[in-house]
Amino acid sequence: MAAPSEDIPVTTAEAGPGTPRLAVENLRIVMAATRRRPEADVVDQVSFTVQPGHVLGLVGESGSGKTTVALALLGLVKRGLAVGGGRVLIDGRDILALSEHELQKLRGKTVAYVPQDPGSALNPVLKVGTQLREVFSIHGGNPEGLTQVMAEAGLEDQKGSGPILASYPHQLSGGQQQRVALAMAFACRPRLIVLDEPTTGLDVTTQRRVLDTVRGLCRTYQVAAVYISHDLAVVAEIADHVAVMYSGRLIEIGAAGEAFASPAHPYTRGLMRAIPSMESSHELHGMAGSPPRPGNRPAGCSFRPRCEFAVAECELREPAPVVVSGTGHAARCVRAAEVTALSGTALLARERAAPPAGQPVLTISDVSVSYTNKPVLRDVSLDVGARQSVAIVGTSGSGKTTLARCVVGLHKDWTGTITFDGKQLPPGVRGRTQDQLRKIQFVAQNPYGSLNPRQTIGQIIGEPLAHFTKLPAREHDKQVGDALTSVALRESFATRYPDELSGGERQRVALARALVVGPELLVCDEITSALDVSVQAAIVELLLRLQAERGLSLLFITHNLPLVRSIADDVTVISAGQICEHGPVTQVLTAPKQAYTRQLIADVPGFG
Repeated sequence: MAAPSEDIPVTTAEAGPGTPRLAVENLRIVMAATRRRPEADVVDQVSFTVQPGHVLGLVGESGSGKTTVALALLGLVKRGLAVGGGRVLIDGRDILALSEHELQKLRGKTVAYVPQDPGSALNPVLKVGTQLREVFSIHGGNPEGLTQVMAEAGLEDQKGSGPILASYPHQLSGGQQQRVALAMAFACRPRLIVLDEPTTGLDVTTQRRVLDTVRGLCRTYQVAAVYISHDLAVVAEIADHVAVMYSGRLIEIGAAGEAFASPAHPYTRGLMRAIPSMESSHELHGMAGSPPRPGNRPAGCSFRPRCEFAVAECELREPAPVVVSGTGHAARCVRAAEVTALSGTALLARERAAPPAGQPVLTISDVSVSYTNKPVLRDVSLDVGARQSVAIVGTSGSGKTTLARCVVGLHKDWTGTITFDGKQLPPGVRGRTQDQLRKIQFVAQNPYGSLNPRQTIGQIIGEPLAHFTKLPAREHDKQVGDALTSVALRESFATRYPDELSGGERQRVALARALVVGPELLVCDEITSALDVSVQAAIVELLLRLQAERGLSLLFITHNLPLVRSIADDVTVISAGQICEHGPVTQVLTAPKQAYTRQLIADVPGFG
């Protein structure tokens, strides 16, 4: 039997003797007390180390405290928070004890940061070369090393005057912007680099390049890295060790391969169950409930209200860490040994049954699009049957979103024909009938930008209902409430505003707004790309249930190939604006015929 220890082991790497590059000791971040509430910790009892050249993956749902810990590694806290205790040691030096002036000198040179969205982190009015040279100027690096830094980041620039350095950020792709951010972070050879969701929203091929760049630079220059992500497969691909956070605390830590193959905490196990697989079209299951808010942890184990393994002891006290292997793999769970002994059994649910194919609801024939004489789509043709889900996949810039915008009428400059319910659709929304507009609904990738922040949730959902129908006020409100219920939200959400909701809740609201008018075709553009795996699983469950109940057809655009196995019946692969492969999901993803498709599949991160 594994024995309990007094604290989560802080050593997470076996890289040999000497001081670890990073050591976090009992870190605590708090919200200040107010008249209405006492002081509450947002992060508590967080301890881990990272050796030179190693990568620690920090995972958990939104609100678990990952980014709060990441900022503390740079000596930063969000507004309204303060360091309540603990130490952050970089090469033995406690950065939390430094003055703000000392921290400013340290950031960028000793510890660097790569944000989730490089587009917002790069200065839009300065060329890339100017911004990179500025890094050397401020931190005293060698500007002669610019060409080497660019090459290391995989950017096509040989003499320091090529197209990348002469470009503005908006002229680069998302992958190029992210590699510029990496080049800036590694330019002065920092001791520690913190990466906060750096591949979210990237296609699998671009993601693979970014991961290879990070891993190679860390090992070459013996940089310690903390890699924050909600994508467990990405973490398994890049990290040597993984730390799982829940409700502001580390609940499991260990070697990445061991922790993912044999999770010791029910929460980690729940995350693994929510991950789609390239090997099977199994049903996804999100975890019930949501993490407690800071200051509202339940007594005993904070995960107890959501845990299928909970026993009476879990309510009495916070569980002590239990070491479950000789490598230091440990979890805060009284049943850690039992959970580990399951060794991944029953993590995957039963295979999803594909619905019978129906007559085509949507037919796209020879659709072509050009921007300023540059072809974006060329002779694209496909069908979406009744109750069928068709996925469209491909790298960024392949034309996926342009095709979706053509279908819903947001892009009108195209040639070819699009037929819906047997009738040809005019190119733009202004030429379409009210019935056509109602029956084809669009759900955008970013729920933060697609919901009006000045309207309540009830007003947002009720707006299309008021546009397409003339219902009495009572019936209008009832349908808004029914729409919220259909996406697993309480009717009381109608009085809230978007900024009061989590990302997963906002995406459900966006779905409710699309569903409230009873569409026949739902066009979904990367709607799960920024969601936690547990929320993603819940959204997919919801879509498949609504598809079965309402007879919906889905056109599902994504770069997440494993997710395609769990939600789609057919898949269309687009490369450079052309369809290069199409067919049943199992056939295309199991035995691809085209080299492009094979490369996409090879680039998918996995747990192997």
